[in-house]
Amino acid sequence: MTASHLHRDGPDNPFPGHRALERRLGRTLPHQLGSNEGLDMPHRALAAHLGEPLAALARRYGDAESHELRRLLAARLGVDMAELTVDAGADSLIALALRAFCDSGSTVITSAGTYPTFRYFAEGHGCRLVKIGYRRDNHQLAPDLDALRDAAHQHHARLVYLANPDNPGGHLHDDAAIAQLRQELPADCRLLLDEAYHEFRPDSGDSQQPLPGVLRLRTFSKAYGLAGLRVGYAIAPADDIALLQKVRIHYAVSSVALEAARIVLEHDDEMAEHVRAVIERRERLAQQLGEAGGRVYPSATNFVTVALGSAERAARVQRALLTDGVIVHRPANSELDDVLRITAVEEALVPGRLRALEEALEEDRAGDNTLGER
Repeated sequence: MTASHLHRDGPDNPFPGHRALERRLGRTLPHQLGSNEGLDMPHRALAAHLGEPLAALARRYGDAESHELRRLLAARLGVDMAELTVDAGADSLIALALRAFCDSGSTVITSAGTYPTFRYFAEGHGCRLVKIGYRRDNHQLAPDLDALRDAAHQHHARLVYLANPDNPGGHLHDDAAIAQLRQELPADCRLLLDEAYHEFRPDSGDSQQPLPGVLRLRTFSKAYGLAGLRVGYAIAPADDIALLQKVRIHYAVSSVALEAARIVLEHDDEMAEHVRAVIERRERLAQQLGEAGGRVYPSATNFVTVALGSAERAARVQRALLTDGVIVHRPANSELDDVLRITAVEEALVPGRLRALEEALEEDRAGDNTLGER
């Protein structure tokens, strides 16, 4: 099932771009006199501050088809280029999925308290949003796959959103659980699988392969450190990718972003080094907070999630940290507003940096309070 207005040929991208035209003709076209790419702005200030290579990239549009980046990704993942699309981060891909597969008024399902951008875009698109509570105890904070499945049938949902590994809980459902969820959803309901933290999971399994009825979203923001450049990609069956292309902004990804993504992908030994360092810091941070008395949930991401027992206590600790100049994340949803999410950067391990949190945990332990239970 697709958005009703897309049940036809087109619309087609009116500006496939310079690079696409060269590929179509099989030769270079060095003299660009037909668009703003041909402007001869000298960019002396830009080159002086950021370098001539960036200034040169800034003069031209990004490849609307992201051909070279998709070629590299296809080879890396073992998929066909037609099963990939690139856009301005996973956020933009979430919006594309809603535009391509949901009409205004369609029902979509999500976990209450999960990555809030899905809710934001779904409500902006006019969808009816059904939120499902997490499975939660002292050892686990995880999206409830059975409840998501049941809600999809009960409400005749068009789309189910699932972050895996989860944000903000950090929980990872294995490939078998994801495949079973997809199999048990209604045939005309797609699974939007947000895998923004994919590189931090213990093993990748078969999770890079396209699955019928599933859109897998990945990003260069986390493991590759390109959050400011906004690059993400989707893996899905070719027919679904073609539908996303119908509603995609053709120059959403800049030439600078595409070149940066290409470079880091071709040097992914640096990414692997970064991921190993993050995981090591994550485990140290989890141990540090656990020893202070915190209820720390297992995480397959680049962050640690700790329960404070109540929303009031979590808000108080967050305010104290802000007073110290430290930003941590607290979910706005009432289902999870008693937890804090802390990114596993070296700064988080500086002695005293999380003093307000550690003092609160020590106080609770001294008072024999049980954290993590609501």
